[in-house]
Amino acid sequence: MSTTVRVRGIYTTAITRLLETAGDGFEVVQASDPIQERFDDAFDAAPADVRIETTRDRQGIEVSGAPDVVEGVLAELESLGIDTFRWDDGTPRGAVFDGEVIDAGGGSGATVDLGDGRRGYLKYDDVDGYVGDGDRYRLQVREPTPPWDDDEPRVSPTLEVGGGLCTLSQDRTGVSASTSGEAATELVGMTDLLSASRPEGWGLHWKRPATDADLEAMEAAVERASERVAELEATMDDAPEEPGEPGRLAAPLETAWCWFGRESRFALDEHRREVETTMPGHHRTKAADRAASAAVDFAEAVCGPAGENGDFPFDAVSRQFGPTTGDRLEIGHGKPDGRHISLGYGNVTEWDADGSVTLERSMRGGGTYDALGVPKEEGDVAITKFREGRWWYPTTYKSAAGETKGTYVNVCTPVELFPDAVRYVDLYVDVIRTPDGGVEIVDAEELEAKVDEGLVSEPLAEKARSVAEAVERALSK
Repeated sequence: MSTTVRVRGIYTTAITRLLETAGDGFEVVQASDPIQERFDDAFDAAPADVRIETTRDRQGIEVSGAPDVVEGVLAELESLGIDTFRWDDGTPRGAVFDGEVIDAGGGSGATVDLGDGRRGYLKYDDVDGYVGDGDRYRLQVREPTPPWDDDEPRVSPTLEVGGGLCTLSQDRTGVSASTSGEAATELVGMTDLLSASRPEGWGLHWKRPATDADLEAMEAAVERASERVAELEATMDDAPEEPGEPGRLAAPLETAWCWFGRESRFALDEHRREVETTMPGHHRTKAADRAASAAVDFAEAVCGPAGENGDFPFDAVSRQFGPTTGDRLEIGHGKPDGRHISLGYGNVTEWDADGSVTLERSMRGGGTYDALGVPKEEGDVAITKFREGRWWYPTTYKSAAGETKGTYVNVCTPVELFPDAVRYVDLYVDVIRTPDGGVEIVDAEELEAKVDEGLVSEPLAEKARSVAEAVERALSK
């Protein structure tokens, strides 16, 4: 039996093609109108076992579904490229927690302790009455967040269960629909024809894709949602009536996040190119800036297949959307465990059409530079040179008088130069050149430790080692 998958976002065409060619194990459902036009296959408006959605920053995707089926989808996605990373979420979509408010300050919501170091964000509008520190609620995860995002997952004090085309919710009554007018009236009316009934105390809400579903699919959706309600209630039978100490009570779904590096995005381009005109760097450009999506679509429509030839047009993309000379960029230092660390902002002092930029940052005094052992002093300047697609980048530290204090070369996944940030994932091993000219590979043991922990794959680690050795040879000449 096939696993049904619903896909949305800028990677939809490529992922749909990837799953279609993976064998008989997957069936894409609830396809959008553009996807219906691009593929010859007919897509059913059936309930989805797994949902795939592009993250808000377009750097990757959320994959949520029942644990017994989601792993197969993730296996296909993880194989896209050497710089595809996958992280499991401890606060998956639909999970239920007892939580305690730990920060009910200003703004529109409060921070909630969910136990075991987990946090959630509870909007005040979702709660009846005043919310104060120490208040406890039974909460469900509505919107999980990727590990590289600073936001907390959004939680709600009411329970909701999905069935693919519909949801059953304790804060609704009767039957309703996301559409309006005749379409909504028809959906509500057709519900009376179904033999499946909704559980007592749960309202039924039809999602927009249900307008294209037949009675059989609607029946299956209500049955699935009702079964999930029964499973959730059975799991929580032993839970106290009132919320207790922070902790997880139930997790009917699994949520995982995939972050796509530059090579993974180009691999997605190849899958998309099998069904649609796709310019070099299609996904790389769309991930860079929302405004770029329309420009990419226009270029592909005008140029046709001719637009598929050549290399990624960094020159044109950078001139139109950035970065270029005078821009200010953040150095987004990703880690293989999913964290995103900002190394600060710098000014672009040099730009080249080949995909190179030079960033300058003013450094504060205090401490020493990593591995170099040289004091950080007020007035120091860090000069960092990035090149699109390169597996490493050097930072040279200079004093206020212009004396070189050493060079630190970071080995990482291929660099991507977006309009507002440089992005990559750090691979731990690095190369330094000290002020006296000595060259050394550092932190190699840290890379090995991360391989043992399963955070870095062996092929990726081997690539990092070879890059570090090549850089060491070049700096030693």
